[in-house]
Amino acid sequence: MSERTRSVTFDRTSPATEGGTPPRTGSGDVGRRITARREELGLSLEAAAVRAGVAAGYLRYLEQQPTAAPGASALIKIADALDTSVAALHGGDTDRPPGAGRAAPHSELIALGPAECRARMSTHGVGRIALDTGDELVVLPVNYSVVDGAVVFRTAPGSAPAAAVGARVAFEVDHIDDALGQGWSVLVQGHARAETRPDAVRRLDALAYSRPWAGGAERDLWVRVDEERISGRRIAVR
Repeated sequence: MSERTRSVTFDRTSPATEGGTPPRTGSGDVGRRITARREELGLSLEAAAVRAGVAAGYLRYLEQQPTAAPGASALIKIADALDTSVAALHGGDTDRPPGAGRAAPHSELIALGPAECRARMSTHGVGRIALDTGDELVVLPVNYSVVDGAVVFRTAPGSAPAAAVGARVAFEVDHIDDALGQGWSVLVQGHARAETRPDAVRRLDALAYSRPWAGGAERDLWVRVDEERISGRRIAVR
């Protein structure tokens, strides 16, 4: 086996891939980021508007209209209300890896129990599948869901993630809060298999949160990771 370890990113053109130019951020992107951050905090549109000191109708307009261009003062208020930054709402940090902030003072590393691990990684998100292809070690980002307690993801037959089928794999998902210097990670170890039973495939198709972000080829192969071991840790501030 080669001694290389390869980390594969989403196949999107950026300055770091294929010599592309940075993607432009439109006003509609700001609205989508406002919505995503508001929902991440569990705030209704009305509650977020009250916190920001803006009219609910104006906030709804920013979130729903692709051509909306919020003024600087309003965007500052909205960013403060959502515990984020104007730069983040503009997408200025999307090309940087998470964790660039400073460590928080008085932090500690805490082990997570199996129940808390499963709760943190439940439903859906983006995680990384790690496997040995026989020629090299690879770590691949995938859009995943948790269905009936198992990690599942959809890929194309013959693709790099499809090499996980029949292999022992590790699957990792994490969350980093740069502003607070906190975060957590969960690691699942187990065997991956193709889910081909018609009833099971129909169920996964119905419950999938979204199609894989990478687009391109048809991704109709469902891969299921049967858990053998789960562990996790979080960084907390005392």
